[in-house]
Amino acid sequence: MITPLTQGFSRRGFLAGAAGVGLVAATGFTLAGCGSSDSGNTLQKAQDAGKITVGYAGERPHSFKEDGTLTGAAIAIDSAAYKELGIDEVEGVLVDWGGLIPGLKAGRFDAVSADMSILPERCKEVAFSTPTFRYTTALMTPPGNPMGLMNLDDAAAKGASVAVMAGALESGYCDKLGIDKTSVDTAQDGMDAVTAGRVDAFALTGVSLHYMKKQQPDAPVDVTPSFVQVIDGVPQISGGAATFRQGDTELVDAFNEKVRPIVTDKERYLSLVSDFGFSEAEMPDPDWTTQAFCDGKLP
Repeated sequence: MITPLTQGFSRRGFLAGAAGVGLVAATGFTLAGCGSSDSGNTLQKAQDAGKITVGYAGERPHSFKEDGTLTGAAIAIDSAAYKELGIDEVEGVLVDWGGLIPGLKAGRFDAVSADMSILPERCKEVAFSTPTFRYTTALMTPPGNPMGLMNLDDAAAKGASVAVMAGALESGYCDKLGIDKTSVDTAQDGMDAVTAGRVDAFALTGVSLHYMKKQQPDAPVDVTPSFVQVIDGVPQISGGAATFRQGDTELVDAFNEKVRPIVTDKERYLSLVSDFGFSEAEMPDPDWTTQAFCDGKLP
C-alpha cells in the first residue's frame, strides 16, 4: 500500500506573478475580474456562453505570466479539454495559492486548474478531476552538487540546509525528516538562496526546477534527477488535478470524459506540455483514481 502524506500542505507555497495578467491570444485565455457565484449547472452556463472562468496560480511551468501572456502546462491541458466541450474561451484569474480554494467556493471563478495535489483535507472542500499530473521532487544545488545530495534523505544525513516554498509538500517532508529548512515565497527566491550560499539546496517539484534551469541556463546551479521522496518507509506519491466546486458534478464528469484521453495518450500529452519541461515521467498512472487520493492511499 502506497500512501501520500495527508497533512494539509499546499503543493506549492505563496506564488510569484499573481498580479496583473494580460490577454492570452495564443490559447484564447483572457483575464477576468470574477466569475459567477450563481447556483445552477455551471457546465451548461459555460457551454451556452462559450466561455468559462478558471482560477490559476502563477508558478512556472504550470501556469504563469510571460510577456503579458498567461501560459503553462495546466493551461494547455485544460484549454484542450474545455475546447472539446464546446467552451472555446477561458477567462483566467491569476491569484495567489491561498486564494484558489476560497475563491472557487466564493464563486470568483468556475474552476481551478493549478495542478493542485489531491489531498484528503482538500477533498472535504472541493471536487477534483481525474489525476492529470504526477509530482516528483528534485534538488537545486550549487554547481557540481558539492555535498552529493540526491534526495532529502541525503540532506538529513549530511546536515544540509534546504530552502522550500512556504506551505509546499517539500516543507512537510523536511519537517518529517528533521531537516534545517528555510522558507521562501517564490521559486526564484529559492534559486537565489542557493546561489548566494544561504542554503545547501532548494527542494521543489522536479518539473519546476528543471524548467527553471532550462530558462536560466547560465545560473550557477545544478538540478538533481527527479525522485519520489520516501517518508517512514512510504513513497510519497502525489497527483495533481483540476479542481471544482463539489456541487458541479456535471462539469466534473464532462471534464473527466475529455481530459482523461489526453493525459493517458503519451503523444498527445507531450504535444501539449513538453515545451514546459514535462516528460512522460509527469504523466499520471492510468490506474490512479481520485478517490484513492481522497482516501489518503493508493493501491
